[in-house]
Amino acid sequence: MAYPTVSAPYGFKPVNRVDGMPYAGQTRQLTIASGYAANIFYGDLVELVTGGTIQKFTGTTTGAMVGVFVGCQYTDPSTKQPRNAQYWPTGTVASDAVAYVVDDPMAQFQVAVTDSGSAVVDTTTIAARGANMSVVQGTGNTNTGDSGQSVLAGSEATTATLPIRVIDVVPATKTTTGYPEILVKLNTHQYNSTTGV
Repeated sequence: MAYPTVSAPYGFKPVNRVDGMPYAGQTRQLTIASGYAANIFYGDLVELVTGGTIQKFTGTTTGAMVGVFVGCQYTDPSTKQPRNAQYWPTGTVASDAVAYVVDDPMAQFQVAVTDSGSAVVDTTTIAARGANMSVVQGTGNTNTGDSGQSVLAGSEATTATLPIRVIDVVPATKTTTGYPEILVKLNTHQYNSTTGV
């Protein structure tokens, strides 16, 4: 039987909750500042910032995030029509822009394991369970709208400030060298912090 191959990072994909409850598609609408000058792709980590808006999380080994971006809605400045989009195009001027964010602190995500340089798919071992890991930013795809974020192979550690906590490995895509995909939660979720924005 052939198993799926993980050929590239795809961001953080919501699959269920850490407590075993199924993921029912729950999202929260959070504002994107008009003109925000960075692409935000489907599967990207995002953070709340001063003023109550969200932006792409750009950290790797530290920082807090509010959830994972899974699309947005805004009035297209060129057509003046409402638009539902897979990703937020950098610099879009739209005063009504909202992001759909999976912001449940107990949400569990599937993510690829990659190297640090070119975001080539790598692996981890079963010993990664319970460890914390760092984020690889990668490059999103403007054709598909998908994220290029992943977690860094070899970054498994006990360091409390690392943004990602490993819950489990994904057996379905195991290779001879290890596991190219893992299940994680957001270790430094903003809702769990006693420090406000």
